[in-house]
Amino acid sequence: MPIDEKNLVRHELIGLEAEIAKTKTKGKIINETQKTLTIRTDKKEIIVAKNGCKFIITLPTGTIVEVEGKLLLGRPEERIKKKLPKKWDAI
Repeated sequence: MPIDEKNLVRHELIGLEAEIAKTKTKGKIINETQKTLTIRTDKKEIIVAKNGCKFIITLPTGTIVEVEGKLLLGRPEERIKKKLPKKWDAI
């Protein structure tokens, strides 16, 4: 199943371009743990807590999706079991 804005929560995030909404920090997601994302920017790698952040993620199709970090909590293999939210903010 290809990744899209409706099933983003159930997919692997590593390799996707992401921006932290409040800080305007942009980069590529290079690692993911249960509670954090590691994002490589132009200058450095930063570790960001998922909970409490809003992420703007660019999908391979070019679609831009804004998602609350609390929806991304958990390991990727655990998120498959999560129910998807009814509303997504696709930009």
